[in-house]
Amino acid sequence: MENMRDIVKLAVDAHKGTVEKYSVGQSQEALREALIELNGGSTKLDYRAIRDGKCPGLFALIEEILRATIPDDLAGNEFVQSMVDFRNVAEGDENLFLVEDAVLFSVDDIANGTQAIRRQRLAGPQEVVLPTTMKAVRIYEELNRILAGRVDFNHLIDVVAASFNRKIVDDIYTLWMNASAADIGGSTFYPAAGTYDEDTLLDLIAHVEAAADGKPATIIGTKKACRQMQESIQSFSAKEELHNMGYYGKFFGTPVVALPQRHKVGTTNFLLPDDKLTIIAGDEKPIKFVYEGDPLVIMRNPEQNMDLTQEYFYGDKYGLGIVMAGGNAGVGIYET
Repeated sequence: MENMRDIVKLAVDAHKGTVEKYSVGQSQEALREALIELNGGSTKLDYRAIRDGKCPGLFALIEEILRATIPDDLAGNEFVQSMVDFRNVAEGDENLFLVEDAVLFSVDDIANGTQAIRRQRLAGPQEVVLPTTMKAVRIYEELNRILAGRVDFNHLIDVVAASFNRKIVDDIYTLWMNASAADIGGSTFYPAAGTYDEDTLLDLIAHVEAAADGKPATIIGTKKACRQMQESIQSFSAKEELHNMGYYGKFFGTPVVALPQRHKVGTTNFLLPDDKLTIIAGDEKPIKFVYEGDPLVIMRNPEQNMDLTQEYFYGDKYGLGIVMAGGNAGVGIYET
């Protein structure tokens, strides 16, 4: 079998569709064969084989594959790709972000032959540290199903990865859509509220772009929130966009990104507000997402459980926050 680094790279490349040695289908089969080899030649979880040490490296490989592929599973999410900067740091390392001073120097008129003007200096960058917390899932299965070979670890990995993806996206959307002036450091923040008004929204967009030195803005909201925006001049193409997408793709030239609405976990309540639009302009991705340390998979001995169930624990530590470069970004929020 190839070494673990090669197998993890193969898994990541397969998710990206950029494998070198194989087709995507062949790479998935190669990855499956590697997992089967580490599991003693079977796709089924066998407690006795794992207990007796016949599957060395199996969970270590699963840890590495989950950590490497979960962010890549978000590649199809337009908002995440355009707004989130993913980073990895070792356990205990400081995930420090520097936000540069947003103040420009004041340039004055003076008389010839004098330099008696007020001195100015940079205040220096602001340091922002994103705290991380462990996120975990604990799953179990009946021992007799495991011993009967009815549990496939490939499916187990898929479900754990999908569950973490949902949690990550929920955290990212909630952070951004509930952001306030206090949450957005290093940028100029423009709030606006009231009944929808075209001129008010246009002014807000202009303020955001001016704060970002003229860089173009983007409007972000749920489909229902975006649908509130209606240009006073209705073109045929705009009506086609509304019919096909449910909202206008541009608002007087400013692109619109619609976030798919989501349910809060375990409920039918919507996660995202339908009465808020956020406007952003600038170069850097404003949301910083930091993984800290290594993921962890723990298998519990079923003999220690009164119901003889087999437990698996997967944990990963991450943190996220809004960090924007000063003097180079603007943010606006329009609530109706």
